Amino acid sequence: MARIRKFAAYQTLERPYTRISKYSKKNYVRGGYPHSKITKFDMGTPQKEYDTTMTLNSCRNMNVRHNAIEAARMTSNRLLEKTLGKDYHLRVKIYPFHVLRENPLASGAGADRMSKGMQKSYGKAISSAARVREGQTLLELRISKTHLKLARDALERGASKFPCPCKINVA
Repeated sequence: MARIRKFAAYQTLERPYTRISKYSKKNYVRGGYPHSKITKFDMGTPQKEYDTTMTLNSCRNMNVRHNAIEAARMTSNRLLEKTLGKDYHLRVKIYPFHVLRENPLASGAGADRMSKGMQKSYGKAISSAARVREGQTLLELRISKTHLKLARDALERGASKFPCPCKINVA
């Protein structure tokens, strides 16, 4: 099975490329939208009233892949669920709309017969990412004041899964 391409290739926020040709029949978006790994965006009990809101904010502009978002959600949620049950509300505040594309070029024997090179090199959809700005909220956690230390620990675990430095704010 093919490995995931290094994220350094997709890290920076650039203008999303849309194929535009002088021939109208070649203006298209090929490949569709890849399947997202994120399973839930709201965890815990959202209906209950909580007195403290903590947010995990990004400290840089960058793309964040859907599998990094899911990893952060899972680690934060697992710690909260094991210790508190359902007495919290964790929300993922970003969605991976941006489609990441790759034009795979074969190398080695017989590569000249398999590859088209750079001809029509729009690329296949391989993954999706959320376009995050500096200071944007990635995760939001509502919890009671008595569990503040646990909440900070859960958000720190989630922050380690994101490719950018993050800051925890308490409101």
